[in-house]
Amino acid sequence: MGRHIRHAAVFCALLLVALLVNAARVQVVQSGRYEESPANRRESIARYGQPRGDILVDGVPVTGSRDTGEQLRYERTYADGPLFAPVTGFASQEYGTTFLEHAEDDLLSGVDPLLTALPLWNEFTRSRPAAGNVMTTLDGRAQRAAYQGLAGRKGAVAAVEPSTGRILALVSFPSYDPALLSGNDAGTERAWARLNSDPDRPMLNRAVRQTYPPGSTFKVVTAAAALDAGVVRNLDAATRSPAPYTLPGTTTRLTNASDGCEDATLRDAFVWSCNTVFAKLGVDVGLTDMAGTAEAFGFNAADVRVPFSVARSTFDTSVDRAQLALSSIGQYNTRATPLQMAMVAAAVANGGQVRPPYLVERTTRWSGATLTTAGSRPARQAMRPSTAYRLRELMTDVVREGTGKNAAIRGATVGGKTGTAQHGLGNAGLPYAWFVSWAQGDRDLEPKVAVAVVVEDAAANRRDITGGGVAAPIARAVMEAVLTS
Repeated sequence: MGRHIRHAAVFCALLLVALLVNAARVQVVQSGRYEESPANRRESIARYGQPRGDILVDGVPVTGSRDTGEQLRYERTYADGPLFAPVTGFASQEYGTTFLEHAEDDLLSGVDPLLTALPLWNEFTRSRPAAGNVMTTLDGRAQRAAYQGLAGRKGAVAAVEPSTGRILALVSFPSYDPALLSGNDAGTERAWARLNSDPDRPMLNRAVRQTYPPGSTFKVVTAAAALDAGVVRNLDAATRSPAPYTLPGTTTRLTNASDGCEDATLRDAFVWSCNTVFAKLGVDVGLTDMAGTAEAFGFNAADVRVPFSVARSTFDTSVDRAQLALSSIGQYNTRATPLQMAMVAAAVANGGQVRPPYLVERTTRWSGATLTTAGSRPARQAMRPSTAYRLRELMTDVVREGTGKNAAIRGATVGGKTGTAQHGLGNAGLPYAWFVSWAQGDRDLEPKVAVAVVVEDAAANRRDITGGGVAAPIARAVMEAVLTS
């Protein structure tokens, strides 16, 4: 009898050992495979088991969370979704995250180690602290003014504070409601398919992810290069520029949209946007100095983040003299995001210094306690302070007596530059209307806002697509919103 009991005991012990070995195999050796298995929903259940942190504008949440009562319990909601979509992006149970929802996902989903004093304990217990919040730099009034100013036109607006780089507005149109993508049901799938097949690409963030030929707004950069290089020393001296101007090494004749450009002064050429003058200036400055100035403004930088990535604005550094002439008037391979051109205007307003743009002012715990702040950021000198001073004078002339009169604001000094950029095969595409500007209230010690607007409205009359006529009023509305806030 005792022998049978011993045999049974040994057998049970072997079974226990086998069970322990298998448990170790599953939990240790093969844990990675099971954790990464699509069938493992534990991480998703935990991720959506508590409300997501909020993104705030002017201290007010523009996001929220809705209790669905389902296994993936909390679903993202958005207030004024289309207005803020270029900033928030979406947080979808099915399609992941974009823009701020992606860049700040650890904080917003509650897994950031900064949210807990005992991260190892939370890792062991697989619990999450309450999610944190993201305070943006946006000015809600400026954001709304930009969105309403586009008024159904395809395009984008970017506005920054010149002295700090704080992004005050970031708008892209057409837009979409991110709430359509929050869930994981059939309606979400239909919305995803519809948005991705839309030829107007509403999910494209044109303010930071689309580059355009900047056209005549790039003449701000060319003027800065010419002044810094000493090619031009007197704003009111003749530039010895023919009109039309034959591109070097070719028989192609470059013309102007306005009269009076032959041998014009830099002041007149800037105010009336003479292509011939600035094309010749670019050639006279030379590729090395033109490229150096463009890159000092931020062109060709591949690592711009705000905190999500920004498309690279480009100035071609391998061009011949004819191509350099076209590049210097914002054509050929020169391309820029609206945010980049807002930085160009901001540099003029800020004494020649470029402050890196940023969108997150600070992050906080759910209780409101600060976790991180933006802090001060190093400036880059794009041009001499004296050059910036003279460019402010030129840009002010554009608004006071030139092509940018529609941007004038009572009680403020406004500087601007219009642009009408050609594109497409043989320049057959509808031109893009540009306007870049800055504004300083009469009681302000320094300029408070710099703006870039681009409009690509294919439904408009071709003759109406001008920076001064279409884009300048939008910029004015944004500047007014900032100056009066």
